[in-house]
Amino acid sequence: MRVPATMPEPPGAIFLSAICGTAMASLAGMLKESGYEVAGSDDAVYPPMSVFLRESGIPVFEGFSEANVRRTRPDLVIVGNTLSRGNPEVEYVLNEGIRYASMAETVKELFIRGRRSIVVSGTHGKTTTTAMVAWMLEAAGRSPSVLVGGMTGNFGRGYKLGTGPEFVIEGDEYDTAFFDKGPKFLHYLPNIALVNNIEFDHADIYPDLESIRRAFRRMMNIVPGNGLIVAGTDSPGVGDLLGGLHARVASFGVGSGEWRAGNMAAEGGGTAFDVIREGRFWRRFTMPLIGEFNVRNALGAMIAADEIGLTPDAIQEGLRSFKGVRRRLEVVGQARGVTVYDDFAHHPTAVEETLRAVRARFPEARVWAVFEPRSQTARRRVFEDRFAAALGGADVAVIAAPFRTAHLAAEDVIRPGAMVERIREGGGRAHAFDSAGEIVEFVSGEAGPGDRVVVMSNGGFENVHRRILDALDGERHD
Repeated sequence: MRVPATMPEPPGAIFLSAICGTAMASLAGMLKESGYEVAGSDDAVYPPMSVFLRESGIPVFEGFSEANVRRTRPDLVIVGNTLSRGNPEVEYVLNEGIRYASMAETVKELFIRGRRSIVVSGTHGKTTTTAMVAWMLEAAGRSPSVLVGGMTGNFGRGYKLGTGPEFVIEGDEYDTAFFDKGPKFLHYLPNIALVNNIEFDHADIYPDLESIRRAFRRMMNIVPGNGLIVAGTDSPGVGDLLGGLHARVASFGVGSGEWRAGNMAAEGGGTAFDVIREGRFWRRFTMPLIGEFNVRNALGAMIAADEIGLTPDAIQEGLRSFKGVRRRLEVVGQARGVTVYDDFAHHPTAVEETLRAVRARFPEARVWAVFEPRSQTARRRVFEDRFAAALGGADVAVIAAPFRTAHLAAEDVIRPGAMVERIREGGGRAHAFDSAGEIVEFVSGEAGPGDRVVVMSNGGFENVHRRILDALDGERHD
């Protein structure tokens, strides 16, 4: 690997400010494995990434301070996209003239450039789909490099440095850094760009859906002429962006596209489905995941794998042995006959599809939705009605207080009480609570054998899922 002159070569020292995000921690591991001296800091140091960093031998300073950077004497500081001017480490780096870069720029220059880049993007499903593509290639012996925004079951972490020509990466549309407000995925040099779906999200940085669509179109427009755009045309935001592109396009979906999935059925603990390719039956596939949304994820992943040259048999083997991603309908445990899941859903569509998948797989069960409005969009009122409609798909909806809203105007904050009223008006059962302790007490006191409790948040949620299990087992949590 030839390292550009703007980046240090091993064993240079690299410091990551805001190291405990999933992608930043994974990049730290990649740098450590590549021979760099790595350290970092964060103000939110908690599992699973804190455990991963400790086990990787990467020092992490808790809290931000210029002393953290000064004592490690880095050749490069990677600035996380949660940081801005006024952060003491950012100010020290700027004042001292230390070389700095974003996570996305560093990944591009040190790991992607010179490889065949497969960028998986979309409002929903990109983490699981990225992990699927990567595992299909790994199971087929291609030894890809991987960077994904989650802890994968097959690789046991969020990255892998392989020896093969492909780099599979989750392409995030969120902005890159305080000094680079463009989306991360524009840095990733896509040869294959997979776009699962496009919906409005990230209300803190995108004013409307059209601005998000423009970002995705820019990413599609840098795919080279000999590349491929894999487009999920079930999503209404995708199909009308495909005209005038220079790369080839392969469309897919359950209801539309050149590649279609159909004849879905529960099989074992997962799903079986047919794939129709350009109007002709291609093959029936099985996978250990549930939900129509995961069928779409798998369909997009197999088109990318087919483009690389994997056979249907190799694709099936990758799907069969795929172990998923942590916090994507992950079974945390069972107590007193109650099964508790941890799920990352934080957008109304994801909440709706997750609950629908559980309902379809366990039609006789009572389904609980325990939801924390935590993401920058979820804690705003913009999706209040849609969240209420989605959570109404559960037998019992439990809504937490929105996370950290002091920076928002009161009229912009989502209202759990109003959501509860709307769900009840529709005939559903719903409750709102101000604290995690109240949620644990209520759910553990009301849930019974056969119930499925789906805890949904894109953060730690004060470990509510495990606290519910412990309370069901009789342990006390004050």
